[in-house]
Amino acid sequence: MSAGVAYRASGIGYRVGDAEILSDVSVEVGYGRVLGLVGPNGAGKSTLLGVLAGDVAPTAGVVELDGRVIGDWSVRELARRRAVLLQHNAVAFSFTGRQVVEMGRAPWLGTSLVDEDENAIESALAETDATAFSGRVFPTLSGGERARISLARVLAQDTAVLLLDEPTASLDIGHQEDVLRVARRLASRGRAVVAVLHDLSLAAAYADDLAMLHHGRLVAHGSPAEVLTADRVESVYRTPVRILPDPDTGRPVVLPRRTLP
Repeated sequence: MSAGVAYRASGIGYRVGDAEILSDVSVEVGYGRVLGLVGPNGAGKSTLLGVLAGDVAPTAGVVELDGRVIGDWSVRELARRRAVLLQHNAVAFSFTGRQVVEMGRAPWLGTSLVDEDENAIESALAETDATAFSGRVFPTLSGGERARISLARVLAQDTAVLLLDEPTASLDIGHQEDVLRVARRLASRGRAVVAVLHDLSLAAAYADDLAMLHHGRLVAHGSPAEVLTADRVESVYRTPVRILPDPDTGRPVVLPRRTLP
């Protein structure tokens, strides 16, 4: 896999009419690293992910993938370089879970890598613990099962960069951990991973770097320990918290301060 910088986003802005969704956001994503995008609802995380993917054109600033402006990449080139897991995955027809995962191999049609389809599909299903229900029709799956099939599709695409929008949504605690372990393994193999995450403790446990957004602006970018201070989290999320070190890893754990009636 590649080394160095995967994405460099500089001064990114995005407006819809009078609404400013992103303002002057600059982030860098390195190969071999996991970047967690965190922040409260409506902070602009998914929009920033869409800008990085090349699916949303910024109204200000520049995004470069591998040193090349994102708008200069063709659709097929992008599909072979980065894979995107959307927050909501709709399947219009009654495809089985396995057929949905097979769709991830579409960018490689007509290339020598098409010979790797079967191994890529089986590996992706195994990594997401989705093999057992992959023969069922997608609309009949539970929310968590759909999420795992959708992630398997992204993994089967076998790209150097993965952009994941809330990959742990709808998953139980065990599969949340599994998904982030997969992200870490991919990074350890030299891939770049960007994930929108709501659970701050989960993000701190598995991300190398965090970028915290608030009202469309970048308020912090650095290691989990640097970003997740009690004062900053309380200010951004408007709730009192305490930050403790995880007894196993030493990474920050964010706990709400609660007063029960």
